[in-house]
Amino acid sequence: MLIFKHKVTIFSLLVVVLLMAGCRTQQSGKTESAVQVTRAIAVIHGTEGNDVQGLVTFTQESNGIKIVADITGLTPGEHGFHIHELGNCSAPDATSAGGHYNPEKKSHGGPNDMERHVGDLGNITADESGHAVYERVDNLMSLNGTHSIIGRSIIIHKGPDDLKTQPTGNAGPRVACGIIGIASEGE
Repeated sequence: MLIFKHKVTIFSLLVVVLLMAGCRTQQSGKTESAVQVTRAIAVIHGTEGNDVQGLVTFTQESNGIKIVADITGLTPGEHGFHIHELGNCSAPDATSAGGHYNPEKKSHGGPNDMERHVGDLGNITADESGHAVYERVDNLMSLNGTHSIIGRSIIIHKGPDDLKTQPTGNAGPRVACGIIGIASEGE
């Protein structure tokens, strides 16, 4: 009889623990899904041999994601500017970031084309001092759910994106990379 009581007690305790674990998982699932990212940031660093640096911010607006970039250390002229599929800038040439972010398997294009990768942002143009500013609102990408760019990377290329050559726009080597992460509202 004593062994039976212990088995019932252990069984009851196990049921309570499993129920509590299930409730905790359900509660944390609700909390996580209720959190909506409204701002993201990428700190840009040059690849090996390049002194490029800067900041790119992504802010949720009613008509899409506002992208603002402020970059220094570029050669004067246009440079391909893309979101790449992986959030990995560890390779000296940033090839660890993978290819353009293209969840819909579309052809490469310009940022205003109907047919383009989600990550196709066109070009960023540096002035004579190597300083470049970029600003646009994009309605293809997202900070949440489908097409989220969180955890991916932003790449700046050595040359201009011709907006047509498949699959990447023929923009040449990668001169800078930054991983896109969640930003607090005050950043």
